Amino acid sequence: MREIVTIQVGEFANFVGSHFWNFQDELLGLASDPESDPIFRNHNLDMDVLYRSGETQQGVATYTPRLVSVNLKGALGTMSSRGTLYNEGSSSRSDSSATWFGDVDTQRSEPRKRNLFLQSLYEEEHVVGKEKAKEIEDKDIVGCLDEEVECWTDFSKSHYHPQSLYELNGLWMDSQAFNNYGIGKDVFSEASRGEEICDRLRFFVEECDHIQGIKFLVDDSGGFSAVAADFLENMADEYTNVPVLLYSVRTPMSQMSSKKTVSNKLHDAISFSRLSSFCKLFTPIGLPSLTGSKASKFLNLGDEKPYRSSAVYAAALHSSTIPFRMQPTSSDSSEVSNSMDVNTLVQLLTGRGRQNIVAILDSAMPAPTLAGKQLENTLLTSLQALTPEVTEDVEDNQAVESMCILGALRSEDKEALVSEVKNAVDASYEQATTKGKPLFCNLSVSRCPLPVPLPFPSIFGNLVGRKGEILSSPVSDSLYRGSLDVHSIPVATRWRSSSAILPFLEIRMGNLEKLGIQWGAMGSDVVRAWGFGREELQEMRENLSKMVSELNPQFFESSESD
Repeated sequence: MREIVTIQVGEFANFVGSHFWNFQDELLGLASDPESDPIFRNHNLDMDVLYRSGETQQGVATYTPRLVSVNLKGALGTMSSRGTLYNEGSSSRSDSSATWFGDVDTQRSEPRKRNLFLQSLYEEEHVVGKEKAKEIEDKDIVGCLDEEVECWTDFSKSHYHPQSLYELNGLWMDSQAFNNYGIGKDVFSEASRGEEICDRLRFFVEECDHIQGIKFLVDDSGGFSAVAADFLENMADEYTNVPVLLYSVRTPMSQMSSKKTVSNKLHDAISFSRLSSFCKLFTPIGLPSLTGSKASKFLNLGDEKPYRSSAVYAAALHSSTIPFRMQPTSSDSSEVSNSMDVNTLVQLLTGRGRQNIVAILDSAMPAPTLAGKQLENTLLTSLQALTPEVTEDVEDNQAVESMCILGALRSEDKEALVSEVKNAVDASYEQATTKGKPLFCNLSVSRCPLPVPLPFPSIFGNLVGRKGEILSSPVSDSLYRGSLDVHSIPVATRWRSSSAILPFLEIRMGNLEKLGIQWGAMGSDVVRAWGFGREELQEMRENLSKMVSELNPQFFESSESD
């Protein structure tokens, strides 16, 4: 067994994670459904990589994500921090209250009501026979979610283990107030929170037979960046040989301001410097706007709703990590090709000459059909960078790429064979200009497409068909199509280690130098209030300059001459 433990820290990271686990839950359901499409029943994916088997105290078997989720108090909505399967319960009052004999002032807020989707899940599992209320229709569920989602549990269809969901007690603020590195700097170490979080991670790691890596998602747009950095530093001491794949994820709304403040710029620089020092591969995800980007060509996306934007990022996360749980075979099967583990990916992207740990993630959803010459002409150009502040069409003959394609279609209603996908991708690179050719490209293929669960947002345009095929003419007058109209989607994703990431690195290095380190810097009071001294900032700047020089040797030479 080659297990992966997943960590989600912060609000938007949990939005992305909620969609991700919905995909996995849907795959599990389709694999066990005798009436589902055979392509889902024979997907050749080992779900034990992500899930753990267990049982409740009543002896009921459970199958839950190997997950630690961290968020602010109250961010779970209607869900209990104990999850929904294990009903052992816990006292709502601290034991210490028994030693207090003074007056007690109790303040209670009204409990949140379940939306239609959560009501339907509850009734499906708990209400039987005549007690069952009027059937809730799927179309009403889809409509309510598009309008009413406020937190990530509002659309989650997964069950979680009691050790999975951790709330940061004692912080009486919402995510808008928890908005910079300094405000989260001591949160992990205070009130035994760090110890409690690490205990939960240890619970999942210690039951693994042979852990292949940790997948770590963090909403790094505010105070959760500091919480994650301290968590990662602790992990680095305890799990020295376990590779960490770190994804920093941001909602477009967190980047809406046209002009970043000094505090914003310093936060970005310090956050990246700290987080990147504790992982094997760092992948920034989160465009300032998805609307109008290449990603929205066949999708209708609204930047203002994290429920929508997180779905796009979760689909890319699912696709790019599929090779980690492909069933390993002596030769490629008819369903999957080229499985790999986390360490193999890390070595592929960071160990070929340049020691660059910052990767770009590209995605195409839906991926184009293979019919005729369509894929050769459009696959590479249809890929949209989900990583911000990168250079388009950069010439880099040392670039290394790892691509994964799920559920590619040969024509509008026919799934492509693995061999056909390989041939088409080879042809697309052959036709690419020298400027667009990497030094090396790895390709993994799965015939199993991305399933579209009921609570997936209605983001598909009217040129997207039932199997995610791209149609030549609109299929309906509706601009928004969801899970009732589109049942699966072909997805292509690509990790890139490329000098195209240089602007992302240079912006952070420059802002740290200009705003935080130089004498009389505008942000000197900000970084001092956050608890950083000049020497610590200079060390961060040195690390950033090493990253830049790995991709641009001329930078190191010019720095030396200065």
